[in-house]
Amino acid sequence: MAAATLRSVLRRNRLLPLFETCHLRDRLFFSSSDVAAAVTVCGTMSPDPHFMVEYLVNSCGFSHSEAAKFSKSLAHLRSTEKPDAVLNFMRSRGFDGAGIRKVISRNPSHLCVNVEKNLAPKFQFLRDLGLSESDIVDVILKDSAILRLDVHRSIVPRLEMWESLLGSRELVLKHLKKTRWFLSSTVEKRMHPNLKFLRDECGIPEERVSSVLRTHPTFILQKPESLRALVVRAEELGMLRHSQMFMSILKSLHMASKETLEAKVELLRSFGWSESEVFSAFKQTPSILSLSMESFRRKMEFLINEVGCVPSFIADHSSLLQYSLEQRVIPRFRVLEMLNTKGLWTRRGKFLSYVQLSNTKFMERIVLPYKEKVPELLDILRAGECEGK
Repeated sequence: MAAATLRSVLRRNRLLPLFETCHLRDRLFFSSSDVAAAVTVCGTMSPDPHFMVEYLVNSCGFSHSEAAKFSKSLAHLRSTEKPDAVLNFMRSRGFDGAGIRKVISRNPSHLCVNVEKNLAPKFQFLRDLGLSESDIVDVILKDSAILRLDVHRSIVPRLEMWESLLGSRELVLKHLKKTRWFLSSTVEKRMHPNLKFLRDECGIPEERVSSVLRTHPTFILQKPESLRALVVRAEELGMLRHSQMFMSILKSLHMASKETLEAKVELLRSFGWSESEVFSAFKQTPSILSLSMESFRRKMEFLINEVGCVPSFIADHSSLLQYSLEQRVIPRFRVLEMLNTKGLWTRRGKFLSYVQLSNTKFMERIVLPYKEKVPELLDILRAGECEGK
């Protein structure tokens, strides 16, 4: 049943029209001369089982202690033929010395990969996806396990799953280029169990899950037991599984350890919030869970000491804490403060309402009507923009 469910998910937004051609391209795009350029036909033979230590030092630039450590998994080699081929191929594809050392240090057995049967077709496959050679280097440096994955059995199903979840090929490629372990986490052991748990046990619609994954795909790559622990933590905050904010809370908790969360709770209590106010604020505005301790402190201090907000007001309107202090909160407060000192601001209203205005509306309603009498207002806003850069 689980396999059938997975297959049905993989059929949506299929990538196979592109991927099915890759087996042929593996043969068509690489002539013997192309591969031969990267392969040393006859490597150095050595009867010494420890010759790989010197090889890693001389060919890759490792220290002797590093080479001794990494050579243990290469003790079966009696020739440098395969390592020579791998190193030559990687250099020909844009890897520098540091990049090569990074890949090998993660898994020295990458030096045993067959260039013609494994590496060359895989690089061509990644190019067919739309990645440039520099993109491919970046992808592999982030997730070198790709080098040992089978294209058709592993990479294709995972990319299909990602396109189904994210909704577009463009997002798949975007995250493939910037997200670590994007392909090396297995569908069967992590993605599929996590999706099933969120859907069947938590009652969270797939589109709500997908909306979080579009910006935080690593959320679904965590261990299933870790996801279940996150759900328990969210429920301890008083969140209900069927709440529309539940996925946002889970995402924020995923980005903060339990110890960090407890420290933030204590910090907010030091400003006079009750525990119920803390949890209410987190439920109302889950994104503030990802704020750093310093950001929390600075925002609370400014709102209390400069703006004059009482702590309970901030707790009831916790969305104030999600806005940038330097780029939004402080500049807008200074603008209103300047208008007040000039006797031009007679209207009254909650500061929150002015913070919530879009940049365009704040400019139209608050700044432009007074730009002739108080030209400094524009300078205040520009200073805020520069401060945030």
